Amino acid sequence: MGQSTSTAAFSSRREVSNCYRAKVKPTALISPTLTDESSDFHVSNTAPDYISELPDECLAYIFQSLSSGDRKQCSLVCKRWLTIEGQSRRRLSLNAQACLFPLIPSLFSRFDAVTKLALKCERRSVSIEDDALILISYKCRNLMRLKLRACGELTYTGMETFAKNCKGLKKLSCGSCTFGAKGMNAILNNCASLEELSVKRLRGITDGTAAEPIGPGLVASSLKTLCLKEIYNGQCFGPLIIGAKNLRTLKLFHCSGDWDKLLEVIADQTSGLVEIHLERLQVTDVGLAAISNFPNLEILHLVKTPECTNLGLVSVAERCKLLRKLHIDGWKANRIGDDGLIAVSKFCTNLQELVLIAVNPTKLSLEMLASNCQNLERLALCGSDTVGDAEISCIAAKCIALKKLCIKSCPVSDEGMEALASGCPNLVKVKVKKCKAVTCDGADWLRASRGSLAVNLDTVEPEPQDASASDRGAQENVVEFASVVVAAPIIASRNTGRSASFKSRLACTLRRLSGGNSSSRNIS
Repeated sequence: MGQSTSTAAFSSRREVSNCYRAKVKPTALISPTLTDESSDFHVSNTAPDYISELPDECLAYIFQSLSSGDRKQCSLVCKRWLTIEGQSRRRLSLNAQACLFPLIPSLFSRFDAVTKLALKCERRSVSIEDDALILISYKCRNLMRLKLRACGELTYTGMETFAKNCKGLKKLSCGSCTFGAKGMNAILNNCASLEELSVKRLRGITDGTAAEPIGPGLVASSLKTLCLKEIYNGQCFGPLIIGAKNLRTLKLFHCSGDWDKLLEVIADQTSGLVEIHLERLQVTDVGLAAISNFPNLEILHLVKTPECTNLGLVSVAERCKLLRKLHIDGWKANRIGDDGLIAVSKFCTNLQELVLIAVNPTKLSLEMLASNCQNLERLALCGSDTVGDAEISCIAAKCIALKKLCIKSCPVSDEGMEALASGCPNLVKVKVKKCKAVTCDGADWLRASRGSLAVNLDTVEPEPQDASASDRGAQENVVEFASVVVAAPIIASRNTGRSASFKSRLACTLRRLSGGNSSSRNIS
């Protein structure tokens, strides 16, 4: 379904559609040459117009299967198509600059059934103000999802009126906005059906004890997912987290402040969380001990939290026995290793997905994970100095259920690839990146040994990693595994992966044809 429309071309579309409307329907005319002047033979056949006979509902269903560009083209065919395309559009993305305001009445007269709206403005441009948002709220009473990006001119007044007019809102995502705690509370106090809330870089929050608490308002029983990113004094959302009794997913990314105390309060008053993401957060083993009080926890991400150690991971493993997915980015701090992973292997036997980045497990912990976690299907080992051929051989022999394996920047060689050829009977995909000792020949031999196995080899030399690794480098590790294991729809990363994969396959092919020993690293 299309998600965007061009406001600049809106007025010209009707002119074009009127031109199309004036055209005569195509006909097929057959006029054979007559040899007998006395005979008057003429055949005219009008092709049936089946499209015109389609009910509006069927045509709308067809439009919903088209891309945004195709929908725009279809809306230019005739007045009927213009009307149906507008009335059947549920998603709309608009450039939310100040010049949008005079176009709002005509836009939402055409797109009168929109339930998902995105208002995005460039940071250097002047965004829409309260009057524009209020007008939109009158036109879109059935709005269920709203995304605001860099709408810096919106204030508490606009957010409050919007919330009162669109009380059926279920999902709100806002980034780089300035309406502060009062504007956020206006949403929480009026939209009783809100289920998902994502807030990034919200400006206007006061620091210290003078900060206005946020939530829970009327969403105490409806909110299920909360994501906070780069929030200064994010502890203001504490009342919302504590008061949302049906909250299931909590994601905290790079929010300033000490979170240990708040996590203890949250764990003391709630128990329903099943998914927790902590990234670049000031949290220690005290916070992990608090998290261990969520017995139904299934998904845990610990990314760049250097104060978290084996002790905290052990406490989580001992009490959160339903854990299915565990992602750890140790940030080369060497605070989490065998002891924590052994505890996971003992108590979290339902583990299905394990991602270890900049963590140094040994054969001891990997063997226990492989032996005890019989449901382990997805495994990623990235930036580890201790994962070599012996560890890969252990995984190949023990991980019976493993389906997808990602190895990046580890001291693995062709010997490890040979071990995979005879192990992991359910393995369907292997991705190896920046492992210098793995050659094209080793990857080709693995492909030949297991014809159904997809082997993706990238022999680009790894960049040096240390405790001060850049955010970009760490993010690449996460993206690589996401594309292999969970097929995350990250367009830029996926394109980069295809390019590297193509270069790798080209290098292997040229090497086989030439019979030489040239390395694929020479191909740029």
